Amino acid sequence: MERIYFDNAATTPLDKAVLDTMLPYMTDKFGNPSSIYSYGRESRLGIESARKSVAKILNAHPGEIFFTSGGTESSNTAINAAVRDLGCRHIISSPIEHHATLHTVEHVHCRDEVKLSWVKLLPDGHVDMDDLRRLLSESKERCLVSLMHANNEIGNLLDLHAVGNLCKEFDAIFHSDTVQTVGHYPFDLRNTPVHFINGAGHKFHGPKGVGILYINENVKITPYVQGGSQERNMRAGTENLYGIVGFAKALELATQHYEEHSRYINELRLYMAQQLEASIPGVTFNGDLHGRSLYTVLNVSFPKSEKSEMLLFNLDINGICASGGSACTSGADAGSHVIRAINNDPNKVAVRFSFSRDNTREEVDKVVEKLKELI
Repeated sequence: MERIYFDNAATTPLDKAVLDTMLPYMTDKFGNPSSIYSYGRESRLGIESARKSVAKILNAHPGEIFFTSGGTESSNTAINAAVRDLGCRHIISSPIEHHATLHTVEHVHCRDEVKLSWVKLLPDGHVDMDDLRRLLSESKERCLVSLMHANNEIGNLLDLHAVGNLCKEFDAIFHSDTVQTVGHYPFDLRNTPVHFINGAGHKFHGPKGVGILYINENVKITPYVQGGSQERNMRAGTENLYGIVGFAKALELATQHYEEHSRYINELRLYMAQQLEASIPGVTFNGDLHGRSLYTVLNVSFPKSEKSEMLLFNLDINGICASGGSACTSGADAGSHVIRAINNDPNKVAVRFSFSRDNTREEVDKVVEKLKELI
C-alpha cells in the first residue's frame, strides 16, 4: 500500500542533497572538532562554515547563532536564561504554545516563583494585542514574552515586529518559538526586534536532533549545559557535527527555493480546503485559513459521528498520515490543547494536514475521496 504523508509539520523527509553533504562527516571527516590536528580542524571548519551560512541566511551575526539538539532545547535555554540571567520575574505566554514552551514556563513559574500570565486569544486564534499591551503595562516586574511565530497545529502567524516593538516599549525580553517558520520564511534578524528565536532542522528536510538558538548580541546569558568549551563556552558537549552541516545545507536549499515551494504548497493547501468544503457537509477550518496563516498547515474540523471519532486511526489503516494535534503528544490521545483553547466544540473532530513540496494534487484527491467514505 502506498503511503500518503500529510504530516510535514511533525517532521519532513531528509533531502537527498542534505544527506550527501552529511555523509563525508560520518565517514572520512570524523575528527573531534575540539582536537588540534588536521582531522579536528577539518570538522571545526565544517561547523564554523555552517554557522556563517546560517547567520548570513537569517541576516544575523555568526556570534548570535548557537547549535543545539533542536527547538525544545533552544526554547528551554532561552526561557531559563531570561529568568536566571536577565531579571525577568513575570512571564507572559499564550495557552496555545508548543509544550516545549508551555511546560517550561510552568516549570519555571513553580520553581522560581515567577509570575505567569496568559495573554487572551481572539476567536480565530490570534493573540489579542490589546490584552498583551495591558499585561505589559500593568506588570511591576520585568517581563519575558514568549509567543510562537506560527502555531504548529492551526498555523496562525504572529506579527513579530508588532510584538517586538511592544516589548521594546516596556523593556521586556521577547522569545519567539520559530520552529515552524525557520526554513519556511525569509528572516531578517538584524531588523527584527526579538531577543531569542529557535529552529529545528527536521522541519525543513534536514536531519533530526539538531537545531539553533539565536541570541541577540545585546543579550548576555550564562551556559545552560556545563562541562566543556564548545559553542563558545555556551553549550558543553561534542558537537553534532553531521547534524550541524546538514542543518545549514537544508536551510540553504529551503531559502533558494522559497518562492516556488511556498507558492506550490499554499496552492495545494487551499485546493484541499476547497475540495473538502465541496465534498463534506459541515466541514470548518480552525485558525485563520485565508488570513495570516502558515502555508504548510490545514486544520480541519469534521462533524463528530460514530465513524469520525476513529478518523485518524482509519486514515492510518488506509496509509494516510495526518495528526490530531502536535506530533509530540499524539500517543497520549488527550485531544489538542490548542483546539480546546480556541474552539472547544465537542461535536467536532479536528485533524491537521500539513504539506511539503513532495505532495501532489492527486494525493489530495485520494485523501478527500477516502474522507468522504470514512465520514
